[in-house]
Amino acid sequence: MNIVGKRVAYITLGCKLNFSETSTIKHSLEQEGAVTVGEKDGADIFVINTCSVTDIAEKKGRQMIRKIIHRNPGSYIVVVGCYAQLRAQEIMNIEGVHLVLNARDKFNVAHYLNHLEEQERHEPHSCDIFGVKNFDLAYSYGDRTRCFLKIQDGCDYFCSYCTIPFARGRSRSAAIQDVIKAARDVASKGIKEIILTGVNTGDFGRETGETFLDLIRTLDELEEIQRFRISSIEPNLLTDDIIRFVASSRRFMPHFHVPLQSGSNEVLHLMRRRYERELFAEKVQEIKTLIPDAFIGVDVIAGMRGETPEAFEDARQFIAGLDVSQLHVFPYSERSGTKALDIPYIVPQAEKHRRVNTLLDISEQKLHDFYTAHVGQTRPVLFEESDIAGSIGGFTDNYIRVEIPYDPSLANQIVPVELKTDIFGS
Repeated sequence: MNIVGKRVAYITLGCKLNFSETSTIKHSLEQEGAVTVGEKDGADIFVINTCSVTDIAEKKGRQMIRKIIHRNPGSYIVVVGCYAQLRAQEIMNIEGVHLVLNARDKFNVAHYLNHLEEQERHEPHSCDIFGVKNFDLAYSYGDRTRCFLKIQDGCDYFCSYCTIPFARGRSRSAAIQDVIKAARDVASKGIKEIILTGVNTGDFGRETGETFLDLIRTLDELEEIQRFRISSIEPNLLTDDIIRFVASSRRFMPHFHVPLQSGSNEVLHLMRRRYERELFAEKVQEIKTLIPDAFIGVDVIAGMRGETPEAFEDARQFIAGLDVSQLHVFPYSERSGTKALDIPYIVPQAEKHRRVNTLLDISEQKLHDFYTAHVGQTRPVLFEESDIAGSIGGFTDNYIRVEIPYDPSLANQIVPVELKTDIFGS
């Protein structure tokens, strides 16, 4: 297939990392002469970037693939991403799928499309994920306001419930000089904010002898970008030096996203996490002492195998007492090949659902309290370009969502806004 002039649509499921990688795949096809179109614009080719973090994510992936095939019977279907790495043959068995690429080859979509005659028909491309050593730097650039910049990939932690190491391989990252070059390229497109993304961002630099702290110190000197955010960082890798640096930084926003996963030490041990809850509480306290207005988002899993009613209640009380801003709550999902399946105690589905809702109620209250505490303050807001129902929205430095009547002159601008309850977004 010669992809020059071919109309290509892109579908992305899952995390911010996937969005950055889809943008890079899109850019590589555009360089080869492909034309990017929307999902409903009659594409010749669809590239579907999938997620596999839960069984629900895989189910959504299958549903999306089948929907695209049904609506576009003449289109060529390419599937990449974590689901494609873990379940390549399963995806290939879906009638209408033409090409499945593994984690090593997903950035070579253009090459495979241009050389279809050299490939075995309907054979998925698989690889030994732990043999993948290369790092492919990627960033999203569809939104002119902010960008997700991938600085790290893979994970060496092997938590008992997680398949990410099997989908993305061992931890590896870019060199600082390459991140700086990419950040400057992002800035040249008029983007004001960069979110640093990865599977385990705090593990950055192991191969090069650099550290995550080295990286953010260097980025802070970059005049071309006004704002940086750290998308997620493990609590045991969130050092006091990093917190102190953000507290004094010119460009890194007072915003942390730190996965806790459980507020019970018993469950943390079953999860094979590398910290206990006391360490997490210390990190929250350090952030709030140095940066009282900081937004702290927290990932939590409900219904993990081994989470007895007593363990959940212990976790609930701990989480309720944390001075954090919002919880991102996920129901535990059984993943084949993980060590968690060896844990005998299984939380019934209805009880798991109840626990999720209990934690979501705590999250809603915490977010409300955080927003309310800032009423009357004036904070800088980076406004997006979208006109949604006559409103323009954006985020403060400390990640409070605001929406005001649409004014096109505010798009992609950072302006001071007095915070009032009637402008808070959801």
